[in-house]
Amino acid sequence: MSNENLQGIITQGGKVIVQDSTFNFGSSQQTSPPNIPNNLIYKGAINFVGRDNELTDIHQKLQQSGKVAISAVAGMGGVGKTELATQYALRHEADYPGGICWLNGRESELAASIVQFYLLYIGQEIPKELGGKLLNLQEQVRWCWQHWHPSEGLVLVVLDDVTNLENLREVQPTTNRFRVLVTTRLRNLNPNFVQEISLDVLPEIKALELLTAFVGEKRIQREETTAKQLCQWLGYLPLGLELVGHYLAEDPDLSLAEMLERLKVQRLEDEALERRQPTLSAAQLGVKAAFELSWRELEDKTQLVGALLSLFAPNVIPWQLVEFSSELLNWAKTDVTEAKKQLYKRHLIQSLEDKNACYQIHPLIREFLQGKFAQISLFAAGEELGVKFKQAFAAVIVAKAKEIPETPTREFIESVQDTIPHIQEVAQNLIHVVKDKDLTWVFVSLGRFYEGQGLYALEEPWHIQCLSIVNVRLGEEHPDIASSLNNLALFYESQGKYAEAEPLYLQALAMRKCLLGEEHPDIASSLNNLANLYESQGKYTEAEPLYLQALAMKKRLLGEEHPDIATSLNNLATLYESQGKYAAAEPLYLQALAMKKRLLGEEHPNIATSLNNLANVYNYLGKCAAAEPLYLQALEMKKRLLGEEHPDVAISLNNLAYLYDCQRNYTAAEPLYLQALQIGKRLLGEEHPDVAISLNNLANLYNSQGRYTEAELLHLQALAMRKRLLGDNHPNVATSLNNLAKLYYSQGKFAEAEPLYLQALAIFEQKLGVNHPHTVKCCENLERLRAANS
Repeated sequence: MSNENLQGIITQGGKVIVQDSTFNFGSSQQTSPPNIPNNLIYKGAINFVGRDNELTDIHQKLQQSGKVAISAVAGMGGVGKTELATQYALRHEADYPGGICWLNGRESELAASIVQFYLLYIGQEIPKELGGKLLNLQEQVRWCWQHWHPSEGLVLVVLDDVTNLENLREVQPTTNRFRVLVTTRLRNLNPNFVQEISLDVLPEIKALELLTAFVGEKRIQREETTAKQLCQWLGYLPLGLELVGHYLAEDPDLSLAEMLERLKVQRLEDEALERRQPTLSAAQLGVKAAFELSWRELEDKTQLVGALLSLFAPNVIPWQLVEFSSELLNWAKTDVTEAKKQLYKRHLIQSLEDKNACYQIHPLIREFLQGKFAQISLFAAGEELGVKFKQAFAAVIVAKAKEIPETPTREFIESVQDTIPHIQEVAQNLIHVVKDKDLTWVFVSLGRFYEGQGLYALEEPWHIQCLSIVNVRLGEEHPDIASSLNNLALFYESQGKYAEAEPLYLQALAMRKCLLGEEHPDIASSLNNLANLYESQGKYTEAEPLYLQALAMKKRLLGEEHPDIATSLNNLATLYESQGKYAAAEPLYLQALAMKKRLLGEEHPNIATSLNNLANVYNYLGKCAAAEPLYLQALEMKKRLLGEEHPDVAISLNNLAYLYDCQRNYTAAEPLYLQALQIGKRLLGEEHPDVAISLNNLANLYNSQGRYTEAELLHLQALAMRKRLLGDNHPNVATSLNNLAKLYYSQGKFAEAEPLYLQALAIFEQKLGVNHPHTVKCCENLERLRAANS
């Protein structure tokens, strides 16, 4: 009898997020890495004048070598800071072969935005832990700067409309590859930290040139003096000139003198208001006057649409969300379409390049629209119109939130990313108008979105905030409290934090029994999840009755044909597989696979999960010819649906490698093990049970090849990790002890090997029983050692 290694095949179970009674078979998601990351979506103004010196100044400052160059374009709202940054990025794209990263600087969590950009546009995961230390967001950002791809070439990072420079200090790049361009309304910046480029209003000649671009030379020549007065009156602000230019272009019979007079009258009205609440400069009051004139030209329905737009986050606005909101307000679609045309004509909204049917609003215009919303939010027919607007907007966002599945595919994440800021806006500022029954959806959707990219540091706060908000709104004894506890526990379990997860699962189960009675689908879900946790901890005796109870309850409540039944069958099979009861596991896996195909179709992540699990059983039974095509099918399906960078892909790579390893095809196995290990580290962090399995398997492979030094290092690393994560008496710890002992046996180090075999055997007998295959193999290994040493 040969001295046996014990290796790890990773079986996938199902954990239940009760929010919509579907099941989670995976976690992270990532897009395919592009060659050069670039998320610049602004196409730049056609009429751009008067900033050549500033463009040159920016380039000279950013190209300074020997340090991380941070330059800030500082100026009042409406002076053209964002447009200047856009023009610079467009004109100098070739100077930044390392990519262009454009971020909204108003975000309170700049670190989160940088991490998300790295994941979406570079396509690699950031570790959550390094050297046993949990990385916070700022440390993850530093990791991003250090591991940027491409690995060579300057990178331009634009932080638009920064309101707090301390946020920038926390995330500034750490190498001189990066050139940071900031736009901000802040002035008198610290010269030791940032090089300020003061962006003042346009000189008169350039302001006149810009106005001419909109209304034509002949019109300017007829009233040249008035044109200059008009530019002066608008404070030479590009935004004001654009608004007035579009206004004049729409009315070719309107003289510049009449335009100026209208602005002056409007300015007097605005100044009277501003005396009560002075917030705008004199130049910005000129812009506001131009805005007010444009506003008055809008039809009533268009004004209502403009007010509605002020509720959206200051990010890209998919127009479809505006249309859905207007439907709930019973507005005619033709009116909304016409409103979009009018707002665009008046330069109150801007279309975006490479973003179909998406628009952006200038920050100063958004402030003006928010003022209009406040005016419109008056009582109409006994009901506050503003509340109706907020409720309609929130309802549309909640509906979009509900569309985010538990295992979002690569394509889905890309399609929904522009909606996420608006879900966050509702979560942070409009949660009070969300209906009680929809309250948890806002937070669950954000958790799913970030989990789907492996952004666990960004996922956790939404689960915690959900629990807090629901507790305040609905009280401590409510089914949604139990769901929130369950989902937070799911998160902790996915991170291998079993000690944190168990009390939350138990609390959720007890609360559900109290509120819902003993027979309810949510009770079955809690039983399933608690059983899954116990199985992960090697507590098989505690897990089995819970799985059986959950399965029986689901059949009574949901019938024999339901996705939840397939999940329970799968989970019970994984338990039997973990116990070495392969004959009991196989028919359950087959039954679950057939049911999923009937209910979900042939192309679904859950189908790939079942294929993987069935292949595991065949592999354990020595049916390699039956296992290999299933592993290959599962792997290809996961890559298609989830992308190349996903924990489920790592699972399939590991399991296929194990199959080849069993066949002594080490050349085929090693690169797959290595790939699985690297994906696992990127997506799950350096400290995770699945990473320990990959380390163990790769170590066994090296042992088989006589690469003992490499094998020992990996075995010791896996053993230490498993003890930290799982405790000293987990079956996986026993597996590592057995395999390390086998390594020492192969080297003739019998004295070092025997106590490790004895420790492993004691754990296996206690946790798995004397007849489990792992126990039997370990016992045989010990007997072989003693025979060789006698």
